[in-house]
Amino acid sequence: MNDDDPRLLLDALRAEHRRLDEEVERLEAESEVDSLELARLKKAKLRLKDEIAAVADETTPDIIA
Repeated sequence: MNDDDPRLLLDALRAEHRRLDEEVERLEAESEVDSLELARLKKAKLRLKDEIAAVADETTPDIIA
């Protein structure tokens, strides 16, 4: 497989998104929440979500009906 395989990139991006999601959940469960860190993690998750959508859109062929 090629290192530039979009499927591998998507898998890596999704894994990082899941990791961030788990970190957000962990922080939210703490009694003293670091709101700045929480906001930073949520922003990073949103950037990853946008990047995942862009890569997925590039790999999906256009279907002309």
